[in-house]
Amino acid sequence: MLKNHPKGLLVAFFANMGERFGFYTMMAILVLFLQAKYGLAAEKAGDIYSWFYFAIYALALVGGILADSTRKYKTVILFGIIIMFAGYLLMAVPGMPLTFTVIALFTIAFGNGLFKGNLQAVVGQMYDNPQYSKLRDTAFMIFYMGINVGAFFAPFAANGVRNWWLKTNGFAHDGSLPALCHQFAGGQITDPAKLQEFQTLADKVNLAGPVSDLGAFADSYLDVFSRGYNYAFGIAAVAMVISLLVYITFNKLLPNKEKPVKASADSANTLEFEVRPLIYAAIAMAIFAFGLQFLVGWASGLAFGLFAGFVTWILTTAKKDEYARVSSLILVFVVVIFFWMSFHQNGLTLTLFARDYTAKQVGPFTNLFFTLPSMLAVIGSIAGLVMLVRKNMTGTARIIGGALFVCAMVAAYLFVTKADALNSIEPEVFQSFNPLFIVALTFPVMGVFAWLNKKNIEPSTPKKIGIGMLIAAVGFVVVLLSSVKLPSPASLEGSPVAEALRVTPYWLISSYLILTVAELFLSPMGLSFVSKVAPSRFQGLMQAGWLLATAVGNKLLFVGTKMWDKVELWQLWTVFIVCCLLSAAFIFSIMKRLENATK
Repeated sequence: MLKNHPKGLLVAFFANMGERFGFYTMMAILVLFLQAKYGLAAEKAGDIYSWFYFAIYALALVGGILADSTRKYKTVILFGIIIMFAGYLLMAVPGMPLTFTVIALFTIAFGNGLFKGNLQAVVGQMYDNPQYSKLRDTAFMIFYMGINVGAFFAPFAANGVRNWWLKTNGFAHDGSLPALCHQFAGGQITDPAKLQEFQTLADKVNLAGPVSDLGAFADSYLDVFSRGYNYAFGIAAVAMVISLLVYITFNKLLPNKEKPVKASADSANTLEFEVRPLIYAAIAMAIFAFGLQFLVGWASGLAFGLFAGFVTWILTTAKKDEYARVSSLILVFVVVIFFWMSFHQNGLTLTLFARDYTAKQVGPFTNLFFTLPSMLAVIGSIAGLVMLVRKNMTGTARIIGGALFVCAMVAAYLFVTKADALNSIEPEVFQSFNPLFIVALTFPVMGVFAWLNKKNIEPSTPKKIGIGMLIAAVGFVVVLLSSVKLPSPASLEGSPVAEALRVTPYWLISSYLILTVAELFLSPMGLSFVSKVAPSRFQGLMQAGWLLATAVGNKLLFVGTKMWDKVELWQLWTVFIVCCLLSAAFIFSIMKRLENATK
């Protein structure tokens, strides 16, 4: 897999595993934690969630400016890891008010801003070497796959820690209960039928027996439930320590782009700040922020204003020979906004859909995909089969593959036979499917690209991005089909959906599968495109521009939760389908320009 690649690639994706672990921990539980701990409505929790994900990527602009102006990419990355660790440590402190939690989230976002874009820039710098330049697209695919190995375990770890804390305190898990506990504590449950429903659920999760005091139960369950999430954030802090140790030990294998003390020629490749472009950028930002606040609200207007300021600054700073490349990147950034606005619904409205509309209990076979040991058995059986039948494998490798296949299949069979007729599943676990599919599908997608390359029909990098947008639209079509006959969130008025109406988990799993294929066509290809096209003095900054566009898309995540309890579910998913299709149409309309920029 890593043959002919520089050793630094391995260092980069191991150093990034902690960040991915924390990212997927947040994606799995943040909105659920905010609602369970503070009783926030979906729209308010979505606002905080979108601000957090906006800041994670927007602050990459600060990291890019620092790294490009000092050329000390590796130093900025180091400080980013340390600051992220501090943020997750703050999130692990239980019982803190909402303001404290927001400060902790900002700390994580700031550290991520220093870290993420610059690490991607360093990966690109390794492939500026002519010896490795032809492997750039493959390298970003491997990098993207590798960093998601840790992400696969994050939802299971968060879910396991939360459930362990619940069980330690005499409770079982039920995702519907925190909302009912808040309603009861606020005196909002007055209907006898709804009160009886709350009593039934409370009795079911209270391991000591029937609940006699619902008020005491509500307070205790909410405290234990949210503390379990706090401790899950602590696991993310531990993952950051591991990444820090890897980075400190092996960062010498990464390229060093620090500016020499006496090198006048280097000034041409160093980001310099002029007053006039900054003034133009500030004016553009103010105009966009003020103008768009009436259309999308002041928060999203500010996000678009920041993006407009960045675009103005880059265009007025770029030299004549850089303009075509920089402007092409900016056009791709515009498309990226709407992809991530749609795709990152997996941690927001799709997580709410998993909690509120997907079956809480599944049969023995389906349960294979919702516990870590059984999931590892499934993965092991597939990996063993691939080793057994793949061409060019040695005899020893085939024997190992056969043994792995048999052992894993036996383990999977035992998990199925020993499972209950109905087994509880939690919504957080759905977030493990995206990184799992990334790891599983990276090699097949790379294989398809290699096969097409041999026949001289491999799509260009920009064309892959456009195809990714079309595939993403299909992913939302799947979840739309599952939602056609479901009641809207508004019609439920806070009550759980009847078990008979809940849909099979395979709808969401299928949607995540398709969206992951779309992500593999777009995200690593986009990172490769940026590293290939960006002028040398803008390497960190243009990676930050990609992340800033992602940030604006993440700020628009609130569209999902704002519409969540106001429209039918199928109407909500239609919005994201249309966004993906329009973005694909735009990218294909400027295809020649983008392809020329890579030459």
